[in-house]
Amino acid sequence: MNQYDYIVIGGGSGGSAVAGRLAVDGTRSVCLIEAGGRNNNMLVKTPGLMPFLPKSANYRYDTVPQKGLNGRTGYQPRGRGLGGSSAINAMLYIRGNRYDYDNWSELGCDGWSYDDVLPWFKKAEANERGEDEYHGAGGPLFVSDQHYTNPVSKAFVESASKLQLPQNNDFNGEKQAGFGLYQVTQRKGERWSAARAYVEPIRDQSNIDIRTGTLTQRLVIENGKVTGVMVVRGGQTSMLTARKGVILSAGAFNSPQILMLSGIGPAEHLRAQGISVQIDRPAVGSDLQDHIDYVSSWETESRDPVGDSIEGTLRMARAIVEHRRKRTGIMTSPYAEGGGFWSVMPDAPAPDVQWHFIPAMLEDHGREKVKGHGFSLHACVLRPESRGTVRLNSADVQDAPRIDPNFLDDDRDIATLREGVRLSHRIADAPPLSDYAPKDRHEIDLDDDAALDELIRNRADTVYHPVGTCRMGSDDDAVVDTRLKARGVEGLWVADASVMPRLVSGNTNAPSIMIGERCADFVMAGE
Repeated sequence: MNQYDYIVIGGGSGGSAVAGRLAVDGTRSVCLIEAGGRNNNMLVKTPGLMPFLPKSANYRYDTVPQKGLNGRTGYQPRGRGLGGSSAINAMLYIRGNRYDYDNWSELGCDGWSYDDVLPWFKKAEANERGEDEYHGAGGPLFVSDQHYTNPVSKAFVESASKLQLPQNNDFNGEKQAGFGLYQVTQRKGERWSAARAYVEPIRDQSNIDIRTGTLTQRLVIENGKVTGVMVVRGGQTSMLTARKGVILSAGAFNSPQILMLSGIGPAEHLRAQGISVQIDRPAVGSDLQDHIDYVSSWETESRDPVGDSIEGTLRMARAIVEHRRKRTGIMTSPYAEGGGFWSVMPDAPAPDVQWHFIPAMLEDHGREKVKGHGFSLHACVLRPESRGTVRLNSADVQDAPRIDPNFLDDDRDIATLREGVRLSHRIADAPPLSDYAPKDRHEIDLDDDAALDELIRNRADTVYHPVGTCRMGSDDDAVVDTRLKARGVEGLWVADASVMPRLVSGNTNAPSIMIGERCADFVMAGE
């Protein structure tokens, strides 16, 4: 069978939600195309095994050298396989701030204010705390409190309180500001990816065809309408036909890549790659925004934090056994257990920095092993002013896209990050965190702006939230309209983080799922 009502490209957070909602009632034939595998194994399902996820589940992209990071090449992990990045992320359930969505509306995205999107967040959610004004309890996406928390993470929240930074037990409730422990997308001690929420429960239905290991080459466009998709599977190229339409949900890097390979994008760039221009759309691959992040790190004599030692290794081995038997204990940890949102700049309309606290020492995204025990504190700029691009390296779909976040190009970003790092150290210097006698691994002179900026440029990188490369808007230059339909071509929608006109103030998994939910509704409403 190569003909369907709808084809969904990408089984990540947005794509899983779209495909699941379109197919669940059995009245539409849906094909879900995913380049990776099923991601249905112990390494993916066990939260605490996140550092040991298989390479096959991660595209492991790199950026071009970043002038704002002293010429360093940044790392851009992206989920590959069903669930997408929700199958490899830290599982934090964060929606962003009310200000973000109200700002989208003011920018011309009618119907996307906070009050407009809240019902869709609630529809998706099954929060173990139950239903209330801000939360849902009957959706497919399970959200839970952490059932294990390292004592050092609890100390972090208490230390923030000592600085008169308020505690907040619900970052998705009435107020985002404050510090506390994150809720996570888990169910009964296991990772609950978007695929487990929306796709796995209906995989045996005859009206959904889930094609893993299938690479999208390009969209098929006939007489101004997307009628299908050219794919490669097992070395064989074939065309899949969509009677009613195609939904592109390949993420902030791969959605613009597929559009450009199909002739939709900046005309001059496409011609340079030898691609015939279907639609000249400069916004495709432009407006890339990402959370630039600095990780402060301290070493401790205490063995309470997770660490690389004989004692630490034995503890983790016991934890794996416990999790296999009971689905409890350390292996349920998202590692980024605690965090917070706060304004460090006087003119911020909402919290402008987010913190992620990890009871372990991190270096180079966890790719570099650090001996001993300690803790780390991420600080990221929530609404960066810098803008980057995604472009093609070649017309070959097998080539990774050319990713340039253009980090710290705008001086306002490093000014905000500088103050965020300073507050990180103030928290670490307050009890009870200070009772661990933490030793700063990077010995920052907090009073020297130039020295601090140099250290930031030498060490900062992404915290994995790229958006904006197929932005939504009501203007003619926007890639999609406010109902997520592609401009200039029929039969095509885009539903993932790439449509966000501005980066949200927080992690992007929950907003991407919300976008997928809304896209499915827009598609069905137009039938």
